Amino acid sequence: MPPVHTRALILHAFPYGETSKIVRLLTREHGSQSAIAKGAQRPKSPFGARLQVLSEGTAHVYIKPHRDLHTLADFDVTRQHEELTRDLRRFAAATALAELLIRLCPAEPHPEIYDLTVSSLAQLETVPGEALDLASLSVLWAAVEALGFAPQRDACARDGRALPAGATVFSVADGGFLCSRCARGTRSARLGADDRRVLERLIAGEVSDIALLDAKHAAAHRRLLVRFVERHLAEDRELKALAMWRELA
Repeated sequence: MPPVHTRALILHAFPYGETSKIVRLLTREHGSQSAIAKGAQRPKSPFGARLQVLSEGTAHVYIKPHRDLHTLADFDVTRQHEELTRDLRRFAAATALAELLIRLCPAEPHPEIYDLTVSSLAQLETVPGEALDLASLSVLWAAVEALGFAPQRDACARDGRALPAGATVFSVADGGFLCSRCARGTRSARLGADDRRVLERLIAGEVSDIALLDAKHAAAHRRLLVRFVERHLAEDRELKALAMWRELA
C-alpha cells in the first residue's frame, strides 16, 4: 500500500531507541496521528533536521488500519515557524496549544481544526508583543471551542435553564455560567459584564475590538482558562506546557 500524502504539523517528537523518532502529527485529512520515523537520529538520515516541533509541511505516511503507530516515510517542510522558537513566551503559547491538540484531537478528519491551528500559530508568530497575552488566550480558548469542550454560556451549566444576558457567575466545576438560583451560596467566580464579554470574544476568536488587558485582568483570565482546562480536559491534572505558558505570560 502506498503512503498517504497529507498536510501536517508536528506537535511533538521524541527519540525512540538509538536511531529512530516518534512524532505526533496533526494532519488535515486524518486528524491526530502518531508515526515512527525510522533512522531519523542517524547522522546521515534523510529526515535531517526536518522533524522539529511546530514544523509544518507535507507528511508521507504509511497508515495501518486499526493501528495506533504508523510509519513516516518522509516529511517535506514548508514552514518551521522560527519566530516562535526565538521568543520563549510565543513558544510557550504555541506548545500549550499543541498540548491541547495532542490530548483531545481524535484520529479522524477535522480539517477545520487543522486550519485553525495553522492560522493560530501564524497569529502567535506575528502579533505585536504587547498584544501577545490577548492573542494567546484567544487561540487557546478557540481551540477548546473547536475541540468541543467550550464552557456553557447560553444555558445554566447546572440545571440547563436559559440564562439572562447579564449572568456573570462562572463555575469551573460545573463547566460554565450559572443562573441566579444555582449561583446562590456558591463560591464560584463572579465575572463583571466586561469580563464576560471579553471571555465570549476570546472563545469566538474575535479579539480585534477588545482593548488590551491590564496585568491583573490578564492574569485572572489565564487562571480561569487553566483551571477550566485542567478540570474538564485533564481530569484535574496539571498540563505541563499549559502551566509553563501561565507562568511565563
